[in-house]
Amino acid sequence: MVRIGVCLSGCGYLDGSEIHESVLTLLHLDRAGAEIRCMAPDQDQMHVVDHRTGEPVPGERRNILQEAARIARGRIRDLARVEARELDGLILPGGYGVAKNLSDFAVKGAQGSPHPDLLRLCLDLWKARKPIGAICIAPAVLALVLKRAESGASLTIGDDPDTAAALEALGSRHVVCPVEDFVADEENRICSAPAYMIDARISEVDMGIAKVVARVLEWAS
Repeated sequence: MVRIGVCLSGCGYLDGSEIHESVLTLLHLDRAGAEIRCMAPDQDQMHVVDHRTGEPVPGERRNILQEAARIARGRIRDLARVEARELDGLILPGGYGVAKNLSDFAVKGAQGSPHPDLLRLCLDLWKARKPIGAICIAPAVLALVLKRAESGASLTIGDDPDTAAALEALGSRHVVCPVEDFVADEENRICSAPAYMIDARISEVDMGIAKVVARVLEWAS
């Protein structure tokens, strides 16, 4: 059975993982018969956001791993304890938590750094030619990782010019892509889809995510 990791960044698109993107990823992996291994860092979120107002909640703290466990129904591990040898591939759903908790891209942009455990895991997978899928804003964080490898990978975040420019500044090649499609870099075994980086319906987002999952499984088999 193919073992695919899903790295989450909390629960809720403004301060953690985008729930639709995460659940759709898990659904497509399960339908394909993959063994899913969820993970997240065991540390506090950058901040907590009220999803009704979009504003940070002063003084509130939440743990990334505990919040991500809501999506994973408790079946989740500390990212620090996950090794590349345990996986055949990895997928990163989006949500601002990727740019806030799995990196500091939300604050520093192209000058930022990925979470050290994510950096370790992704580089080890890339060196072993194991596939990585990235959804929504996650390709920006993957670009931070791949800068260390100087891979020049092709990635997409849809068509947002500022985020695309940040990817290019990090040495990746941005490819404009509609929400229902995806971009596959065969040489680096990396694929990505815009998802909610584009204002779209969940059914449209689902089409791109399905293609990412299918290609990760194809490469991992």
